[in-house]
Amino acid sequence: MRVAAFGDIREDGLSKTGLLFAGAALALLLTSSASAADRQVTPLAEDWKVFVGDPEGAETVALDDSGWTKVSVPHDWAIAGPFDVKARAGGAGGFLPTGIAWYRRGLDAKPTPGRRVFVELDGVMERSGVWINGHHLGHRPSGYVGLRYDVTDFLRADGRNVLAVRADTAFAPSSRWYAGSGIYGKVRLIETGDLHVEQGGAFVSTPVITADQATAKVQVDVTNGSAKTAKAGLEIVVTGPDGKVVARQSVAPVAIDASRTETLTAELSIATPKLWDLETPNLYQATIRVIGADGQASDTEVVPFGIRTAEFKAESGFWLNGKNFKLKGVALHADGGAVGAAVPLAVWRQRFTVLKALGVNAIRTAHNPPSPAFLDLADRMGFVVMDELFDQWNVAKTPGDYHLFFSDWHKRDARDMLRRDRNHPSVVIWSAGNEIHDTAYPVQAKAALGSLLTVMHAADPTRPVTMGLFRPNVTGDYSNGLADMLDVVGQNYREGELTKAHSDKPTRKIVGTENSHARGSWTAVRDFAPYAGMFLWTGVDYLGESDRSGWPNIGNPAGLLDRTGQVKVTGMQRAGWWSETPVIHVVRNAAPAAPPPSNDGAGPAPALPTMIAVATPAAKPRISDDWTPEDLSPHPETIEVYSNCPSVDVTLNGRALGAKPLPADGAPRQWSVTFAPGEVVASCVGGGPKDVLRTAGAAKRIVLFSDDKVVGASFDDLAFVRAKVVDAKGVVVPSSEVAITFAVSGAGKFVAADNAAPADHTPFASPVHAAYRGTATVLVRGAGAGKLTVKATAPGLEAATLVLPTAP
Repeated sequence: MRVAAFGDIREDGLSKTGLLFAGAALALLLTSSASAADRQVTPLAEDWKVFVGDPEGAETVALDDSGWTKVSVPHDWAIAGPFDVKARAGGAGGFLPTGIAWYRRGLDAKPTPGRRVFVELDGVMERSGVWINGHHLGHRPSGYVGLRYDVTDFLRADGRNVLAVRADTAFAPSSRWYAGSGIYGKVRLIETGDLHVEQGGAFVSTPVITADQATAKVQVDVTNGSAKTAKAGLEIVVTGPDGKVVARQSVAPVAIDASRTETLTAELSIATPKLWDLETPNLYQATIRVIGADGQASDTEVVPFGIRTAEFKAESGFWLNGKNFKLKGVALHADGGAVGAAVPLAVWRQRFTVLKALGVNAIRTAHNPPSPAFLDLADRMGFVVMDELFDQWNVAKTPGDYHLFFSDWHKRDARDMLRRDRNHPSVVIWSAGNEIHDTAYPVQAKAALGSLLTVMHAADPTRPVTMGLFRPNVTGDYSNGLADMLDVVGQNYREGELTKAHSDKPTRKIVGTENSHARGSWTAVRDFAPYAGMFLWTGVDYLGESDRSGWPNIGNPAGLLDRTGQVKVTGMQRAGWWSETPVIHVVRNAAPAAPPPSNDGAGPAPALPTMIAVATPAAKPRISDDWTPEDLSPHPETIEVYSNCPSVDVTLNGRALGAKPLPADGAPRQWSVTFAPGEVVASCVGGGPKDVLRTAGAAKRIVLFSDDKVVGASFDDLAFVRAKVVDAKGVVVPSSEVAITFAVSGAGKFVAADNAAPADHTPFASPVHAAYRGTATVLVRGAGAGKLTVKATAPGLEAATLVLPTAP
């Protein structure tokens, strides 16, 4: 069977323009002979066409799509904008468009006896429908489930097929945040034998772990897709972190009736296991082959896994591999800022790297399962993950959200979500929901939670389940039995309430599922041993949920990092509390008598549910990482330092202001001064890091820099190139809002630009962006081996050029 793309298909199925081949990338020979691969996977990234609208017959072979727009997937059509105050999704969707879109591509694929062909999609937002040659394969309302459809019986004998996908976000607002629109995940064609591993059907757990030996339990759901009974066995090979074989075992064949599934199980012994942990995230790999009665492989599933123990204890919180520590977590929404919901892995890698440097060790996926690549990266980089399923059950939060489908779909969706993610060692706990409003109706809520727990514990009996309780003292969750249905009791905010709930019943295991940036929230968790940890709202600024702050704001500024992945003042402060290595950051606090910095650094941080905490629009920051106030004449200013160093010293223009010790609660250290232009230096006494602020002069030039040393050409490859507007001495000019034009030449291309401003409505696809606080960021991608050049220009400023090597 050969797979390729073709376009402009007539009613008789022939192509008007001929087969469109992207080189030979999609060429694939599939036969039923023993020489054929047992599983063949072909990425379906290129040769798609999209139409935003709902034309009649879009699923049919006969439709003329010659006028449609050519795209590759993953693809989020809505991120192109425009931002519009009248957008149906409103501020919840970041004032970006929603609606129906159709995607189509050709598949040159012929049916072959004894083989099954599947189309797999990692994410379609939302209310998706999938067709092959006009045949409806299925519908899923959730945009966060992975999809797999068997297309074998509907392939045309001549091999010319049309795959069509409908994505529908027209019922906006259907989400409280920007969720994107379209085929935002990867798509692939999978071909196997009739005997094959069911979607999500391979599960590797490690029930026994000692220093000398670990037991890997392998459970495989094997489906017989043929029309008669057949026998299937397994061959399992486990390789270690170094790629060497550490264990192998065979499972004797068993009879599987036609169109039925059987679970085959094996236990393998692994000597001297190398544990997965935060510092050394060692990964093993189980290669599982389904073997037919003829001794030939019919399918292969490769499962990375880690060997580790993870446990929540009522008296002492979280333990990983026998080590007790606090979960210093952040919640993360799924958008990637300027790239929308179709997020290249490079975006998450950049964000994860910076968050880890701040001391973050845990991630809560808010409020839905993330992409498979997201969890792969968490596995490799050493993060603990709370994998969350739903933001609502039967009671709505927005008119078009999942509450319309929960009763019909929650069992299927929960099962699929857990089966997809359960092999990731980073995932240590599931969350059944966030701030679920059903809890106002206890009978209904407990019935829904009971249904979910049955499904979740069946899909994964090795991990506990929690949820982010919403005002449990108001709805009586701690007294009516709902909270105690959970394996680990989670509560959003109000740390004192959860502490009391544990004191009232010390057998409860507890964790903060969502917490504010206030220092008191952290110390409440830090100083109470049973508190397993906390998850800040949030780790990175995100698009949408600006309905309460209102136009012109397009996002929620609650992150430690801004949309471009740069550290904010709140991130600097958090590093002083969470980092395991010495850190120091100096800032200028224009209102030192005010409460600690809020999520956006603009005001007090209320320990309130998110829906209230985001109600205040972003204001002009009172805390800034500069020494350039608007008023450069002598006036009172406060120097503020975030550091975990035992003692910190500060100088202003060389004059020592005195050392101050670290307060027990980690409060910022402050020095009141009369402002004078020049230089502020904060240093850890006795050696260690230091930080410097300098007064900026007039804007003189642009400088470009990037932490990326080389950039590839695939979807997952991006380089972040930062532009700063500086004075003659290289000091960033924070007041600069000059329009910067980015141009990319050579072996590369422009992808998007952003300045992280909360109310800038410039399309991310525009190469011209105003500086915000003196900075802007451009995302670029390679286009083959060589070099790409980024040039930044602005009126009245010296231009800048940066050259990056590119990889194939």
